[in-house]
Amino acid sequence: MEEKTTTQNFIKEEAAEQKMLFLPSNTKRIVSNNFLIKGLYVTALGYYPNATYHNYQSRTGDQHYTLLYCVKGSGVVELPNRHIHLQQDTFIIIPKHSVFQYYSSIQEPWSIYWIHFDGEHANHLYQRYQESNSIDLPYREERIELFNQIYGMIESCVNEREIEICQLKVLSYISSFIYLENIQNSINQIDIVSKSIAFMKKNLDKRFNIEEFSQQHRLSISHFSRLFRAKTGTSPNQYFNLLKVKKSCQYLCFTDRNIKEISMELGFQDPFYFSRMFKKLMGISPVNYKTQQRGN
Repeated sequence: MEEKTTTQNFIKEEAAEQKMLFLPSNTKRIVSNNFLIKGLYVTALGYYPNATYHNYQSRTGDQHYTLLYCVKGSGVVELPNRHIHLQQDTFIIIPKHSVFQYYSSIQEPWSIYWIHFDGEHANHLYQRYQESNSIDLPYREERIELFNQIYGMIESCVNEREIEICQLKVLSYISSFIYLENIQNSINQIDIVSKSIAFMKKNLDKRFNIEEFSQQHRLSISHFSRLFRAKTGTSPNQYFNLLKVKKSCQYLCFTDRNIKEISMELGFQDPFYFSRMFKKLMGISPVNYKTQQRGN
């Protein structure tokens, strides 16, 4: 079913920026028979800026899922037993076969990107959306650029390979909404480990245990350890010691400090313990390492 409005006023007002495109029938046939992309594909998409009087109603339910992404202004989406106020930096996915109506605010007309999608796996993706239970998302220019790429490719693609590339991008685009929380959590976890490593490098002369590292990020020891090992392949304590040993290699090569001075500089009270750890990690004692490096 095509995107319709009760009035065409908003189209006249922003005709230069408005976009609306439907998948041609011959392209639909290619998509429906293509194993790579028939699982999820776009059937129509568009962008309505400052869409005053935009009002669309489906009394019987559309044959596709509809994603609405509001980047400015506000509007309302009415579903059975539910009214959703859609405002800037929010989105919603309307299920197929559902009776609904949505319309823009008169006082603050919305600017929305919309996309109709379907396919064998579309229902599973919608279930993931329901599980996420969120409609808020931060604005990202990359998401708009990806939409424009998809739009441009649908507009101009002429062969099956180009259609495949375009439709594969659709999954990436929709996923950027549905899996936002998971992606953000992953980024946050990487940031936690990166910050810990940066802290270690600035404090090589200190002694810390894993509990102190985890407390910095208000995480349990087990949770912090899992995050750290997932990124580095080792425990926080082992990584910290490895950084100390790497720094000691520089001292051995470029200074006249003895083993005791170096071990004290790096927070080791016992130079014999430092030497044993150095040999374990480097496969050679500090004294032999210094002799070897200075002989080159």
